[in-house]
Amino acid sequence: HCWRYHNPVITRATVQWFMNIDHDGFREKALAEIGAVSWFPPESVNRISAMVAGRPDWCVSRQRAWGVGIPVFYYKGQAVLTPESVQKVYEMTLAEGSDVWYERSPREILGDDWVCPLGGSAEEYEKETDVLDVWFDSGSTCRAVLETRPELQFPADVYLEGSDQHRGWFNSSLMIGTATKDAAPYKAVITNGWTLDEKGKPMHKTSGNAVAPSSVIDLYGADVLRLWVASINYFEDVRLGQKILDQVVVNYRNLRNPLKFLLGSLFDFDPATDSTPVDELTAVDRWALDRLQRLVGEVTAAYEAYEFHRALRAINDYCAGDLSAFYLNVIKDRLYADAPNSPERRSTQTALYEIASVMCRLLAPILSHTAEEAWQLLPGAKEQYPSVELAPFPVPDEAFLNDDLAASWGSFFAVRDRVNKALEDAKNKGLKKSLETRVTLVGDFAATNRFTNEDLAMLFGVSEVSREADTGAERIEVGGAVGSKCPRCWLVKRDIGRDPLFRDICERCAGAIRAIGE
Repeated sequence: HCWRYHNPVITRATVQWFMNIDHDGFREKALAEIGAVSWFPPESVNRISAMVAGRPDWCVSRQRAWGVGIPVFYYKGQAVLTPESVQKVYEMTLAEGSDVWYERSPREILGDDWVCPLGGSAEEYEKETDVLDVWFDSGSTCRAVLETRPELQFPADVYLEGSDQHRGWFNSSLMIGTATKDAAPYKAVITNGWTLDEKGKPMHKTSGNAVAPSSVIDLYGADVLRLWVASINYFEDVRLGQKILDQVVVNYRNLRNPLKFLLGSLFDFDPATDSTPVDELTAVDRWALDRLQRLVGEVTAAYEAYEFHRALRAINDYCAGDLSAFYLNVIKDRLYADAPNSPERRSTQTALYEIASVMCRLLAPILSHTAEEAWQLLPGAKEQYPSVELAPFPVPDEAFLNDDLAASWGSFFAVRDRVNKALEDAKNKGLKKSLETRVTLVGDFAATNRFTNEDLAMLFGVSEVSREADTGAERIEVGGAVGSKCPRCWLVKRDIGRDPLFRDICERCAGAIRAIGE
């Protein structure tokens, strides 16, 4: 049946033009070129290899009303196909376009000086009426595009299409590239799956279940659509529908909100004058930057493998875990309550600036509009690079990487988990707020030795931490902090009222207010 109208058709054998796949070891050469290409996903190499190994000779002629003509002439029924005749067609096509094959006579194409190898004159020639297979057209783009544009070069960095193109475009391009350049026309090939509706059915206009990209962009913006594409394993068939998009919007906000917090925390920070040297950063800030460098390495590896969903998962985990669940929470006290130029606050702002800068650049390939918006608001960024797309992609900074530091923090988090469990148990027994508590570490707790009690109070999210030596088993005691609640920082402090001018707040907050007034 007809593939388009589904009507019965009569099949009959006719004379066609073929490309001999086994001529002069061509099939083996093509298979060798497949091995020199990077295939994503890796198993897709098996599909293209099987296609080439088992394919018959390529029938390159078609009987269509219009197409790219096959540059063959006939003299008394005999085909004339020589380098000279093809060159004549090429020169006229280059000058006037492909329609010359239909608009000009054989004599006009070949010229009056043409010497017929079979005898006779050009006026006695007839042109081939068959046209080239459209896959020959598309397969030739590796030459027609890459070699005619000065900004491009052969081979292409990557070809991207659906799995059916192992029989189509990937295959025809390989045939033409190998035949004309002795090389595959691409360095890498990405095979994507198909987009299905929420029920797993193929999308078709006739079925009414297709989702137009423009409708998603009009409703949510381009970055939400880009986020959906990046969040799926597009090597496989994927689903798309309203419920899925609603969840993508939530995921988008989970990425946008940390950026908003980072930018808002840098309102009074000038990286040129306020940055803290690396060796003077506080411990928690060094930890955050160590984690950031590891994120850069993980995301870069995922991007290089075209596994955008893996890159996005790593970014999401960093934002939800390292940032939102820990770091951004524990440093709020510094940001909000410390004096503007306190060493601890400037240290944290230095880390936040680096995180914001790196996050903008990591997200730029996916959330290009959001990353650009944030970049324009990041202090000093646009003065250095007018667009995030012009800024260099981040690489892991060895100055912030420290395996020993990472290991020690791993031990600390084990203690913190125990403290959180103790605080949760205390809440179940009537404790109202963790911020108003005192935590006592009884025993060794060696993982906390590098921190002061004030540091631990910040890291645990409590008002006070004390330690008691004990040779027995380690234990954690939780009780109410001693003192009064400061209305500015909300911590329970023992020094409220000591400042003669600001008697209702703690001494730290009083000093911060004085610094702001200065």
